[in-house]
Amino acid sequence: MGMAMFNDQSILITGGTGSFGRCFITSLLESYHPRRVIVFSRDELKQYEMQQDFNNPCLRFFIGDVRDKERLMQAMQGVDYVVHAAALKQVPAAEYNPSECIKTNVHGAENVIAAAIANGVKKVIALSTDKAASPVNLYGATKLLSDKLFVAANNITGSDPIQFAVVRYGNVVGSRGSVVPFFHKLLAAGVESLPITDERMTRFWITLNQGVKFVLQGFYRMQGGELFIPKIPSVRIVDLAEAIAPSLPKRIIGIRPGEKLHEMMISRDDSLHALEFIDHYVIVPSIQFNSMPDYQCNPLGERGVAVQPGFKYTSDSNSHFLSVEELRILDQDL
Repeated sequence: MGMAMFNDQSILITGGTGSFGRCFITSLLESYHPRRVIVFSRDELKQYEMQQDFNNPCLRFFIGDVRDKERLMQAMQGVDYVVHAAALKQVPAAEYNPSECIKTNVHGAENVIAAAIANGVKKVIALSTDKAASPVNLYGATKLLSDKLFVAANNITGSDPIQFAVVRYGNVVGSRGSVVPFFHKLLAAGVESLPITDERMTRFWITLNQGVKFVLQGFYRMQGGELFIPKIPSVRIVDLAEAIAPSLPKRIIGIRPGEKLHEMMISRDDSLHALEFIDHYVIVPSIQFNSMPDYQCNPLGERGVAVQPGFKYTSDSNSHFLSVEELRILDQDL
């Protein structure tokens, strides 16, 4: 298969103007020579701005919503690979507007799957979130449904060799609406204290570049039906506040609607189906496909072993925490 998978191929990314989309496309254009890269998203202003920033002849911009199946069908004509990154992902907003979140995250997932199958796409990777493991909020619940749809889609492909997989990871450092830019905005405004939801809170931590690299690797590793989870460090929210603003006192404001104290990427129940590789985990499907690949050995020749019974992968039980010093260095790189 070589490392030239995307050369002379057409790649479509839903939600392509988001933080992930922009970084993914930058990385794609640096490492490969795709025929077309199709940015499918709703916001004409963001597309316009992205056109100015990238100015690359292989980029195509499609205004459309994943809720609109016909539009997706059009956009996916002649497409080889799809990354599904479009989602409504603000946790409190989803609690207040549940049906909107369901339309985009669940029905949108169904539409992406239908359009990919109808157009003979080769491989599809959908982005998930740690909030989809044992979800307590509506956003996490819709992403759990989306994950299940993408895994089960491998059963409805008929004789077509199309493969679907899911990539799940934690909070992306510095992505829009996340805590680091929020803290910096408060600092710039000259606040006297930093709001902390709860002193015990921990989160998984990944940079945009790490996330993008992991998704690109997923296309090489996937055989269809996997849920890929990277091994990434955790952070304590108090350490993060200390790293960004050591001199400011912290103000406890309480957990927001739908928030957890700690995030989870593999629950105890999921561990029955989890394999551990050197730098990632794979949750294999609990349902039987017509033909089941050998998930313990992926196409890159990496081998995985079943995790211990009762294993769980949570941000508070992680063996690797970032120190205040490491967080400071990361913060400067953003």
